[in-house]
Amino acid sequence: MSSTANRTLDIRQLYDLLRAHFGHQNWWPADTPFETAIGAILTQNTAWSNVEKAIANLKQANVLDCSSMLKLPTGKLEELIRPSGFFRQKTERLQLFCRHLAKHHGGELENLMTQDTDSARKELLSLRGIGPETADSILLYGGGHASFVVDAYTRRLLDRLGLLPGKGSYEEMRNLFMRLLPPEPELFNEYHALIVSHCKEICRKRKPTCDSCPLMANCPSREAFST
Repeated sequence: MSSTANRTLDIRQLYDLLRAHFGHQNWWPADTPFETAIGAILTQNTAWSNVEKAIANLKQANVLDCSSMLKLPTGKLEELIRPSGFFRQKTERLQLFCRHLAKHHGGELENLMTQDTDSARKELLSLRGIGPETADSILLYGGGHASFVVDAYTRRLLDRLGLLPGKGSYEEMRNLFMRLLPPEPELFNEYHALIVSHCKEICRKRKPTCDSCPLMANCPSREAFST
């Protein structure tokens, strides 16, 4: 299914069909750019519902800013973010991220985001524990940069539609959207959120509900899941 030879939808048509079916998504849910970045780190290897619990704990403790988080004892931060899972590892990553912001950007994510997209992305990727998906999430949702976010849902959808480029690496998938869409953060934001909604509700990993899929007529994989 990784071949793009039998492509029946283009990337813009895919967006239009998803938007018509699901409507506006209004994602990412966060009050500040810093909260977005913290959520992007916490959501690694866990469900968003678990991240919401950890974010709520941080807000209740009034430590959802760089300076306050750096003042927290490690054990206390671990306790607050425990609902997100892998809390020791994520505590280390949060502390490293906050130390970097404090040392190089006055503790303000907005200062890092004043750079051009490629420079800001390179800097984020240089930090331990921040990979491409996390970096692009911070850039797009926290900084308003036109940097498309790719995740497991994106891979699943592109694969099933026969749109998966090359070997299906993260950068190949990201570049597919970056190359074929206008560089508009609002569009990238909405598109990624629509893919997530579609793959959670319809194009599920197991037992997708193809009969209710707005893409069924264009999906070369539909027969594989028919009963």
